[in-house]
Amino acid sequence: MKAKPPIQLKQKIELEVTGLSHNGAGVGKYEGFTVFVPMAIPGEKVRVQIKQLKKTYAVGKLLENLTTHPERVAPLCSIYEDCGGCQTQHISYSMQLEQKWERVKESMERIGGLKDVLIRPVLGMKHPWRYRNKVQVPFGKRQGQVVAGFYASGTHQIVDMETCWIQPEEGDRAVCLLKKMVAQLGISTYDERTHRGILRHVLIRKGMHTGEMMIVLVTNGSHVPKKREVIRRLREAFPALRSIVQNINDQRTNVILGKENKLLWGEAYIYDKIGSVRFAISPHSFFQVNSQQTEVLYQQVHKYAALTGEETIIDAYCGIGTIALYLAKEAEQVYGVEIVPEAIRDAIHNAEINGYDHVQFTVGAAEKVIPRWQKEGIHPDVVIVDPPRKGCDAALLDTIAHMAPKRLVYVSCNPATLARDAKHLLTKGYAIQEIQPVDMFPQTMHVECVTLMSRVEK
Repeated sequence: MKAKPPIQLKQKIELEVTGLSHNGAGVGKYEGFTVFVPMAIPGEKVRVQIKQLKKTYAVGKLLENLTTHPERVAPLCSIYEDCGGCQTQHISYSMQLEQKWERVKESMERIGGLKDVLIRPVLGMKHPWRYRNKVQVPFGKRQGQVVAGFYASGTHQIVDMETCWIQPEEGDRAVCLLKKMVAQLGISTYDERTHRGILRHVLIRKGMHTGEMMIVLVTNGSHVPKKREVIRRLREAFPALRSIVQNINDQRTNVILGKENKLLWGEAYIYDKIGSVRFAISPHSFFQVNSQQTEVLYQQVHKYAALTGEETIIDAYCGIGTIALYLAKEAEQVYGVEIVPEAIRDAIHNAEINGYDHVQFTVGAAEKVIPRWQKEGIHPDVVIVDPPRKGCDAALLDTIAHMAPKRLVYVSCNPATLARDAKHLLTKGYAIQEIQPVDMFPQTMHVECVTLMSRVEK
């Protein structure tokens, strides 16, 4: 029988913070029991009140700093403590980068059992603000007023916002304008409890290199009230606007976008660039949200791929073809596979607009398509994987190892699954050369890693 927690709900305690969780909360121990404290920093002694108590941990509200870390800074955002969009604005940027490095190191040691891996310092931004090229904002009503913003952490309570310091200024202006328009034109906002109301979300995309802008109105049903007036006002306000799209989502779901898009005005795509490669971006396109750091990330992939112009490359989670096409100029043949048909359609289109005829994209699960390619005589020199947070399918890793490429470049958005997959690949004849973390999401605890693994010659 497990012992009862040594604390009670609403109890006030003092503890020392020794680390940060994956979501940016301070972590400490009280009589050996784990307590998470949002807004606390490692090295601080704090006084907290327990507001949530579970069998193995508690969550406390920070009441007072008994000692204050010298890297604590005043958050730039006025609603930072309420909004769930950022987690680390109260920590200096240099310390944010240090903590991300520590997170990668801890994951590799604890999950991967790898203690001697070379982990480079995190590549950060000179100006870690206004970096997002995509913003998704829920709309609703509170006390009769239209609100739009991000959800409070762990809830579906919208925190109304006027300014978001990690999105472009055009995003702020578009959200504020649409709030006024919705109120003035009598357009209803969605209520997820009753499944009534029209406007659910607004998605804003900006081409950071081209300046082109897309606004997507996510609606509960096909009707858009005062459609012409909405289009007119948006076009007048944003000269760089190239596309206004209605996305229809009439399902009871937390998924933001529905499957059907209707073009209300302009073009179906906007365009942006990564390096010299041009990409068409639709409402559903997976395109890295930090354009500036994407170039840093892909330059690292390019470095690790070590291309001479004679290589065959497989990109096992190719999305709309961003990495595959970024590398294509210096490869002999490139193959990309992705399970989402719409992404492959965009990837093929992107290959065409860049004039690449030596790049082939296929719809399907990588662990099924790649063995077929192997039977057809395709032998890659380099394999790129950029999986979702859950990491790679074990069957895919086994298939890649069986194909025996000289180099495997693993792009990861989750250090925990990177460590797990690296541990698996070590048993299949691969060794980690080095890991280069890249900060794609300043003011949060998220960290991206590019890892070079090479086949060990027997």
